[in-house]
Amino acid sequence: MKTPRSGRQITLSHNGYQAVIASVGATLRVLRHEQRDLVVPFDADQVRPAYRGATLAPWPNRIVDGRHRFGGAEHQLALTEPERGHALHGLLAWAEFADRSVSEDRAVMVAVIEPQAGYPFRVEVEVEYRVADDGLTQTVTARNLGSDAAPWGTGPHPYLVAGPGRVDDWTLSLPASEVLTVTEDRLSPVAVESVDAHAEWDFRAAHAIGDVFIDHAFTDLSQDGGLTEVTVTDSDGTGVAISWDERCPWVQIHTADTPGVDATHRIGLAVEPMTCPPDAFNSGVDLITLAPGDAHSAAWRISAV
Repeated sequence: MKTPRSGRQITLSHNGYQAVIASVGATLRVLRHEQRDLVVPFDADQVRPAYRGATLAPWPNRIVDGRHRFGGAEHQLALTEPERGHALHGLLAWAEFADRSVSEDRAVMVAVIEPQAGYPFRVEVEVEYRVADDGLTQTVTARNLGSDAAPWGTGPHPYLVAGPGRVDDWTLSLPASEVLTVTEDRLSPVAVESVDAHAEWDFRAAHAIGDVFIDHAFTDLSQDGGLTEVTVTDSDGTGVAISWDERCPWVQIHTADTPGVDATHRIGLAVEPMTCPPDAFNSGVDLITLAPGDAHSAAWRISAV
């Protein structure tokens, strides 16, 4: 049989939850609870749009100009966001992940980042998806297989769906006190500022998203029981939540604006827990350094509300 464009399909199910994982990019292609979509899906034989559900590694978000300095050397990455001139969302979004272990409710997949221009490091990336009573948990583990220290960051890229309609109709709860402002043209980081100075991005008290544009990273995240939780709900109170621990001190929120393209415009809210902020390879903020032989894991859970 012909392999779909998004790769092999792995279906996981447990107690009303069903997830479909595509092997290209270890991508969360479908997540449903009791037949209700929790993320924006796409077809198996479709080239994944807008990084929908991809695993981001060895960095999430952008590296400005694709340039960074690490270990005393300058590095230049390919510009995978050419319209803005950045290296976007890591090196594995289009990589084929191999199965390490698959069962009814759990899949473990693996790919290796081979040394290359801009990232001369060898890092194994293991991605585990597990469905349980509390939802779908994804865990990403990096292992440095090389002889040099390597910079590392990760995160997911789900577009959450609260219910019918569009982002404007939903209510967002985002317990973040600070936002990373960006340039209007290239979305390059500028400064971390209090949301007190940006009322349009203050969702510490849950309220309707409305027509506000968001494509920003947030930090200074509040926790309850050791977890930060972001929820998106419809007018009837149903929706979806994503939660994670202190290993992800940042979260990117994007309202998925595609003006003029009605089929995709604001149909889901990207909520991306991140181990580091945009351009961390340059700023060094919360950047993880993997020593040879070291491993690092981060995890997040998506649940029905």
